[in-house]
Order: sequence, then C-alpha cells, then structure tokens
Amino acid sequence: MTLRAKIYQPSKNTMQSGLAKTGMWRLEYETETARQPEPLMGWTSSKDTLNQVRVNFSTLDEAIDFANKKGFIYTVMPPHERKITPRNYGDNFKYFPPEENTGKS
Repeated sequence: MTLRAKIYQPSKNTMQSGLAKTGMWRLEYETETARQPEPLMGWTSSKDTLNQVRVNFSTLDEAIDFANKKGFIYTVMPPHERKITPRNYGDNFKYFPPEENTGKS
C-alpha cells in the first residue's frame, strides 16, 4: 500500500501580521477513509490517524526528497502569490466628482 501525500506552502495565520515562519513547506497525508459523525458526541471523526501528521520542511526540495525516500505518491501545490495593493491614507479623503449624465435621447 502506497501512501498519498500533498506538499504545500501554508498561508500565514490570520492572527499573524508579519511574514516570519511563512516560507516553510508542509507534507500532509491524504485521508484514506471518509469522515463521519461520531455516534456519541456527533463530532466528525475518521478511522485514519495519519491525517493528524504534518511534517514541516524548510525547502521544497527537502520535502520532495523525503516523499521519494519513503515511496509516497505526492502532489505539489504551488504557493499562493501575495497581492499587495499600495494605498495611502490620504486617498480616503480625496474628492471624486460624480459623473455627469451625458446620455443623449
């Protein structure tokens, strides 16, 4: 049985303002069994315990080497690019005149 894994670069935490520790790569195992509600408490559970395992690497090459060494079938997810829109505080107070209605009828 060969295990399936995905390698990706996680996004930063929503409570995190800086970019520290965002350059790492993570290897997670794909779930083998379906999730289902637990009969006692109603929580979602799975019989597969590998979905709790996350292995972090500093580079993509280290993660790929690890997956190849262990014989995993892996998928590499491309990292999301950050889109930064430059904004100035003064732009909040600029006056933009309303467009005139030039419709000819």
